[in-house]
Amino acid sequence: MYLEQARIIELSKIEDQRGHLSVIENGGAIPFDIARCYWIYDVPSGERRGEGHAFRQTDELIIAISGAFEVTVDDGRKRYQFALNRPFYGLYVPRTTWREMHDFSTNSVALVLSSLPYDEEDYIYDYHEFKALRR
Repeated sequence: MYLEQARIIELSKIEDQRGHLSVIENGGAIPFDIARCYWIYDVPSGERRGEGHAFRQTDELIIAISGAFEVTVDDGRKRYQFALNRPFYGLYVPRTTWREMHDFSTNSVALVLSSLPYDEEDYIYDYHEFKALRR
């Protein structure tokens, strides 16, 4: 997978006088089936969530359900930064892509959809190990 595959995916948005509704389904807009879902919240304003990591096998879609934050993605050679601030946009982060989440606004909520169940062995927390894998 290459860094250029990391991209914003526009999700469905149904609007009427009662408000807006967005839907994510397997076989729909995202390029993987969902095996796990988790959310990140109560991150202090302006802070980062950890120092970043990558996955060997897991693809992710990251959505700002509420508030805003930045996600930096990195393939070991290039880095791109994405601003997430609308609940109908998701950032697709393919496997073997380093990602860092930072600059959270007050009361933001990040929803993360993953292609695989949790597996500690899939995580890469050391940036040098990540770069060696990408070579």
